[in-house]
Amino acid sequence: MGKKDKIGQGLRALISNIDGEEHSIETKKKAEKELSKATAEIDVKKIEANPFQPRTDFNEIELNELSDSIKTHGVIQPITVRAIGGDKYQIISGERRWRASKKAGLKKIPAYVRVTDDQGLLEMAIVENIQRADLNSMEVAISFQRLIDECNISHEEMASRVNKNRSTITNYLRLLKLPPQIQKSLKNDELSMGHARALIGVTPKEAQMDIYKRVIKSSLSVRATEDLIKSYKTGPVKVLKQPGRPSALEIELKKIKSRLSDHFEAKVDIKRNAKGKGSYVIYFDSDDQFNDILDLLED
Repeated sequence: MGKKDKIGQGLRALISNIDGEEHSIETKKKAEKELSKATAEIDVKKIEANPFQPRTDFNEIELNELSDSIKTHGVIQPITVRAIGGDKYQIISGERRWRASKKAGLKKIPAYVRVTDDQGLLEMAIVENIQRADLNSMEVAISFQRLIDECNISHEEMASRVNKNRSTITNYLRLLKLPPQIQKSLKNDELSMGHARALIGVTPKEAQMDIYKRVIKSSLSVRATEDLIKSYKTGPVKVLKQPGRPSALEIELKKIKSRLSDHFEAKVDIKRNAKGKGSYVIYFDSDDQFNDILDLLED
C-alpha cells in the first residue's frame, strides 16, 4: 500500500468517524489537526458553488488562461470545501480554481475538507501547522491564505498569532501571485524564498518568466539572480555561461544555504576555501529584520 493510499484511508476514516458520539474531544482535535494539513481528491461533480459567494462574475479569458495552466501544472493551491451531506461538498474558497479545473477536463481536484464548524479549533490547527520546520515557502503561503479565507483573520491578527512581522506575511502571500510554473518550482524546492522575493518585482511577465528559466537552467544563486534582474533593468542581458557539473560538496552547500535563507527569511551566503575555512553571512534590510534574525539565533 502506497503512502497516498494510507493518507486517503486515514482521511476517509476521520471524516466518517469525527461526529460519532463515542469519540472523545481529543480524537476530534486530532482529526481536525490532521485535516488542516491533508488534502483529499474530490470528484468535481460532487462539488457545488457557495450560494453566498459575493463574486458572481468570472472573467472568461482569465479562466481560460488558468485552465491552460492547470492542464500543464495541475492545481498548485488546493480549494477548501465543507461536507454538506449526501456525498456532496460546498466551496468555501477556490471557486475560480474549481471552474478552471472543470474547463481543463479534470475529474478530481485537491481540496481541504472542513468537517466541523469549530473555527477556533481549525485556526489553532493551521497556526500549529505553520510552525512546522519542514514546510516549504509555498506551503506556508497557502496556510496563511487559508487563515484569511476560512478564519477571517487580518494580517495584523495573523502576525500576532504566528509571531512574525506583518511584512513577512505579506511577502509569503505575494508568492501566490507568481505564475503557476514558478509556484511549482517553489513547492518542489527548486527555488528558495530568496529567489521568489527577487522574481516577484520583475515586470513584465515575459521578463519574469525569462529570468526564472535562466535561474533554473543555470542553477543560479539568489545573489546571481538579483544581478541578472539588475542587468534586465540597465540594458541587454548577456548570455549566461553554462556552469560545469557541481561537486557533491557544492550541491550540499547550496542546499544548506537555501535552508538557512528560508529559516532566517533573509539572504545568506556561505564562503568556504579549499582548506575548509570560511564564513556564514546573513544579510538584513532593516532594524526590524535584524532583530528578527537575532531572535531566531537566540532560539
